[in-house]
Amino acid sequence: MDNLLSMVTFIPALAALIIAVFVPSADESYNRNSKILALVATSVTFLVSLFILAQFDASDTGFQFVEEHDWLLGLQYKMGVDGISVLFVMLTTFMMPLVIAASWNVETRVKEYMIAFLLLETLMLGVFMALDLVLFYLFFEAGLIPMFLIIGIWGGANRIYASFKFFLYTFLGSVLMLVAMVGMFADAGTTDIEVLLNHEFAFETFSVLGIQVIGGLQTLLFLAFFASFAVKMPMWPVHTWLPDAHVQAPTAGSVVLAAILLKMGGYGFLRFSLPMFPVGSEVLAPLVLWMSAIAIVYTSLVALVQEDMKKLIAYSSVAHMGFVTMGIFAANQQGLDGAIFQMISHGFISGALFLCVGVIYDRMHTRDIEAYGGLVNRMPAYALIFMLFTMANVGLPGTSGFVGEFLTLMAVFQVNTWVAVVATTGVIFSAAYALWLYRRVVMGDLIKESLRSITDMTPRERWIFAPLVVMTLLLGVYPGLVLDITGPAVANLVSNYDTALAAAEAASQLASN
Repeated sequence: MDNLLSMVTFIPALAALIIAVFVPSADESYNRNSKILALVATSVTFLVSLFILAQFDASDTGFQFVEEHDWLLGLQYKMGVDGISVLFVMLTTFMMPLVIAASWNVETRVKEYMIAFLLLETLMLGVFMALDLVLFYLFFEAGLIPMFLIIGIWGGANRIYASFKFFLYTFLGSVLMLVAMVGMFADAGTTDIEVLLNHEFAFETFSVLGIQVIGGLQTLLFLAFFASFAVKMPMWPVHTWLPDAHVQAPTAGSVVLAAILLKMGGYGFLRFSLPMFPVGSEVLAPLVLWMSAIAIVYTSLVALVQEDMKKLIAYSSVAHMGFVTMGIFAANQQGLDGAIFQMISHGFISGALFLCVGVIYDRMHTRDIEAYGGLVNRMPAYALIFMLFTMANVGLPGTSGFVGEFLTLMAVFQVNTWVAVVATTGVIFSAAYALWLYRRVVMGDLIKESLRSITDMTPRERWIFAPLVVMTLLLGVYPGLVLDITGPAVANLVSNYDTALAAAEAASQLASN
């Protein structure tokens, strides 16, 4: 089918336009129409995206379903997916109908709320499909706007501070990426990502205190892109915007932020950093590995002392993204497979945990851990769901959370044993903070009078969790669903990376002689 990628990308935007033009803003009776149209649009987008997955040939390591058209001012509109990006497209289309369904109780400016989420879906999908630097940057940066509005308008009491902090951190990080893209165009003469993947950016070998160091343009370009993607992940120490954004965002905003938006950083490393700047990646990989290990341990310890459920889960997300960056910069098959798997798995698990917080917040209007206790007595179904995703977040074998962490730790152990040892302690800390949270919220006697009338999950809430439960357990027992698709593309990336490093090493030795 022609233009399948564009169809998937712009169905939500078309629905947003229809809501904006045809649904009256002032009439509250039309709120339900906005919700229904948004749910239908995101569901149709998911169903159409299944055609992409069904026709996708995992053995083909190149880009598929490529669409290429001339655009304004001589720019190029080029879209495509490969074994690395196609699963992020599926994750996005899978999560968005659940996000809309979770927003069914929203009553404030419903029309604008649905428009913001629909536009955000289009922009997120564009990031994972764009095969042109300018197009990628436009999608990447434009996605800040609806998320900024979602936090700033429908967020909590401190929403203005959190929304501006989110916007400024991510925007300033991306300025350096824009400068780097200009440099790439000047050096390669094109903005076509497919061409740039085969272009060799310059590097230099020079001596510092008698030690041969490889630097030059590749290292500078790597650092510029790293600044943007590290903030987006986010990596320690540029992670401080995330807890504030999560705490202040509405439940649906937190789900999108954790499940999809954070993955743009990891996808950027896989699409740009390793294949385009292999020398720069290799030079700075030890630093990134140690930053990742520190992030895992530090943010896990910080999570242990949190009193707000959302903030605890937010710090947990930073720790889990540490496993992702660690796996990526181990730069071997297991590491990259594990990193991609961890991102997909984290999308389901972290999104579900924020939904779990949203369920009881809708009833009690507080996220303080101290306000709860003994919920199992009144909410047995909720207690079961919360337990499943708590165990998955810890990395219990049989859940999807185990596979990604195990693969990345095995990969890093082959590269740097001490980094692997430090990171492994994070697994212990994650069990500590996750079980501590669950015990205080769910277990024990129901002694607080305010909780005696709390009700268990509604049928709508159970239907929202059902697909997340299925995917978390299915990927836990059959990880091949992901690894069979990513494997060939990752193998090709690792092969090209190793070849580029071997050529750089040979050039370095030649220069030194």
